Amino acid sequence: MSETNKSREEILSDLRSDYESGASIRSLVAKTGRSYGSVHSMLLESGTRMRSRGGPNHRRRAS
Repeated sequence: MSETNKSREEILSDLRSDYESGASIRSLVAKTGRSYGSVHSMLLESGTRMRSRGGPNHRRRAS
């Protein structure tokens, strides 16, 4: 089923499932064609527990 035929609830559920399975917001942006802000907002709307920021350029501060 294409994304245009899905209900908002189905889209939110799919985004949440993908994110909770390890997908990054940026990969979801590429998959859906939506903006970063839109995907982030939809994840929050769906009740997704967001991961902390990270990635290859993220460094912990020295204590």
